[in-house]
Amino acid sequence: MSLLDVITRLLNPGKNPDLDLAFHHSQRHLPVLWLLGKTGAGKSTLVQALTGLDSIEIGKGFRPCTLTAVQYDHPAATPVVSFLDTRGLAEASYDAHDDIEACQGKSHALIVVMKADDPEQSDVLRALRQIRSSGRIRNMLLVHTGIELLEDPGERARSIAHQQERVQSVWGPVDPVAVDFIGSGGGPVGLENLLDKLGDMMPVIAQMFDQAGHGSAEEKNFRKLKAEIMWYAGAAGASDAVPALGLVTVPSFQAKMLHSLANHYGLAWNRKLLLELSGALGTSFGLQYVSRLGLQQLVKLIPGYGQTIGAASAAVASYCFTYALGRAACYYFYAKQCERPPAPDEVKKTFKDAFNHIFATAKENFDEN
Repeated sequence: MSLLDVITRLLNPGKNPDLDLAFHHSQRHLPVLWLLGKTGAGKSTLVQALTGLDSIEIGKGFRPCTLTAVQYDHPAATPVVSFLDTRGLAEASYDAHDDIEACQGKSHALIVVMKADDPEQSDVLRALRQIRSSGRIRNMLLVHTGIELLEDPGERARSIAHQQERVQSVWGPVDPVAVDFIGSGGGPVGLENLLDKLGDMMPVIAQMFDQAGHGSAEEKNFRKLKAEIMWYAGAAGASDAVPALGLVTVPSFQAKMLHSLANHYGLAWNRKLLLELSGALGTSFGLQYVSRLGLQQLVKLIPGYGQTIGAASAAVASYCFTYALGRAACYYFYAKQCERPPAPDEVKKTFKDAFNHIFATAKENFDEN
């Protein structure tokens, strides 16, 4: 593929059946946050607290996934992470096998949700024992909810300690977190700690649900588009895990992303804007882009190595590159919208910083697939 071919594809992404297949593949392999707990424990409220959506939006988004669970992909239009909510725990015949299968994949976490003032957790423990014995779910976080319903600090501590002891008797050592999504002061208690714990388990969670209020107007605007960029990055990485496919699909994903981002900033995606963005990224950017993309495809074709390590490395690289390109484009488009074109060095730095920043998420998603 020549530089002219890349420019043409970036300007006119068009519709390609392979892109639809890659998008579907990416969605089937979303990182899964599996919520295990009794009805009323606060699972849906946890999803609501993380996403910022109201209960009606969350409820409409859930769809049947197995006979005993429902699934919610977030964001709905450009999903980056999936929540699996188990609803059949109270049934004596509950079998976690299908739910375990639904959570298969490298990037996943099991969140055991227990209301602090509810000592009856036998259904949860029974399901947890089966999940543990399967050996197929590696990450687990115990979340105690409604902690401020127990006003006496001593009673609260004893209840939490008792639940933790019972869970550890089934699972082994756990690192719990205590929260109240509607605390006595009217706001959430412990939510930041919960986000930190989830981010340690699944880097994509740290990226998706960063609720930091600081940052410039440009950074706050970027955060509104971050999920969409991660969606395109995930699709590009998923397609690049397949030998020879990424050479065709990755530039098309990036083209569609740039076209969409330009529209978000009220800009027309055309040859002039593409050349301006390329110029801000550096005169050698286009040639390096073509060389790197071609090399990734050649590596994937090496027998044995190419179908395992080579494909994984190509997927990680495409994920990082696509995300970084989207982040740099947002920075440039915002400046252009404000009629304050940034210095080229700032655009290059934005690209480089974004590439390094997203690496852990990309590696978690693709390095062992």
